[in-house]
Amino acid sequence: LNMVITKENYVDHAEQVMRKLCDNGSRQKDLVTTSKIRSILSMVSEIYNNVRLERDPKLNENLKERLQYLKMRMVYEAGREPSVKTFIEEARLMKVLDEVGDSRERLITFCHYMEALVAYRKFLGGDK
Repeated sequence: LNMVITKENYVDHAEQVMRKLCDNGSRQKDLVTTSKIRSILSMVSEIYNNVRLERDPKLNENLKERLQYLKMRMVYEAGREPSVKTFIEEARLMKVLDEVGDSRERLITFCHYMEALVAYRKFLGGDK
């Protein structure tokens, strides 16, 4: 799966990822719940709210630091919970986050991708 996330394809990628995760019926109990990724989601939301207000196309040091912290939190949550690890790996969140670099536009796309993943998780899998 070619996984370059863009403004044009992030919704389709999110749907593909969540369909793949939700279609494994035998592993339904292993499917990530939004409550298990809530801390990651809330960090992404906070970052998004800040970056939306920025006008500079390049991210400032504060936002770049927060992305590093977000990445560390993803690793931590993945280590605590196998379903979170599977979700992060299938969605290739680390790779997509790395591709943000210092681009405001790519960061906004990453945030939208995360939102789309959660939306499809709720749409396809119900939620707990």
